[in-house]
Amino acid sequence: MTQPINGKFEMPVLPYAAADLSPALSAETIEFHYGKHLQTYLNNLNAALPGSAFEGKSLEEIVKTADGGVFNNAGQFLNHSMYFLQFKAPVENNVPTGKIADAIARDFGSFEKFQEEFQAKGAGLFGSGWVWLSADASGNLVITQEGNAQNPLTKGLVPLLTFDVWEHAYYIDYRNRRPDYLKALWSIVNWDEVNKRFG
Repeated sequence: MTQPINGKFEMPVLPYAAADLSPALSAETIEFHYGKHLQTYLNNLNAALPGSAFEGKSLEEIVKTADGGVFNNAGQFLNHSMYFLQFKAPVENNVPTGKIADAIARDFGSFEKFQEEFQAKGAGLFGSGWVWLSADASGNLVITQEGNAQNPLTKGLVPLLTFDVWEHAYYIDYRNRRPDYLKALWSIVNWDEVNKRFG
């Protein structure tokens, strides 16, 4: 649970430098996407909380119960925080290990089949949003497309991995080539972090 500190939420601390995710994501993309877009969602959320019904609540509680502008900014702050904290420096042949690897093989047949379905759903989402890998109440894995600021939490799922398909996530590096961006992200997924979320 992400709790406010002294009534305010704070920017997630990245476990890497802005340039460390290159060539999948450039330092310029991180500086704009994390440094400007995420900061704006955070500022808007913190400005909306004082005196509201959501003051003092966890980020996850706000996302599950809010609507309108509070939901949009809370959802985008949570989604982006999970997105940025799931990455590490690029690794060749970066594949899942541990419990998440076993669950992917069980529910999708193979990692390659999972990648294909995940990328297809990310590329096929019309407009802005997110593609997610989540676990249901029984621990089964599901892939969902979520528009705009939506998060699988609102469907009773546990979010594990997400690729941002808002155009601002990839336009600096990939222009309109969303499928190329989605494919490149596999090299920087930190599967240890995904396993923690699954655990």
